[in-house]
Amino acid sequence: MAGLDEARPFIPVGIAVLTVSDTRTPADDRSGDTLVARIADAGHRLVERAIVPDEKLAIAAQVRGWTERADIDVIITTGGTGFTGRDVTPEALEPIFEKRMDGFSEVFHRISYDKIGTSTIQSRATAGVANATFIFALPGSPGACKDAWDGILKSQLDYRHMPCNFVEIMPRLDEHLKRGGAK
Repeated sequence: MAGLDEARPFIPVGIAVLTVSDTRTPADDRSGDTLVARIADAGHRLVERAIVPDEKLAIAAQVRGWTERADIDVIITTGGTGFTGRDVTPEALEPIFEKRMDGFSEVFHRISYDKIGTSTIQSRATAGVANATFIFALPGSPGACKDAWDGILKSQLDYRHMPCNFVEIMPRLDEHLKRGGAK
């Protein structure tokens, strides 16, 4: 059964938060603020926070740069996952992924469905791994950020969460590179 093994230590991870928006500023980025507060409350380290416009090249460049940093284990983006012409976060990130995490989207939609019903289909939330860094693309609403953090990320980013979690596999994400399997 899922739960916390209190005998295991909590291991904080380094997290970067990227808001994708043409209109948000640091003063009114409520979704970014929601994530930053939850990261701190959980005991993790906010390593960096940024806002980029809804442009594929800007999103991809910021995320690629963060995946090169040893102090960033996880990147969480918020915004740009809808269907409007400016929503391009999945198109920017999915080509970067070495491995997709299809289950993230499925679980996110299940949680979201319980709160907003069929409107959840208007989100293209996605996740994957690139350069031994977990990347999660969330919708741009504070509610969606709360749902994703509270319902998925909080437990999966906690080493004490059983039967398994992302933290315990972080050291193994780049095994293919250590074995000489790099492209």
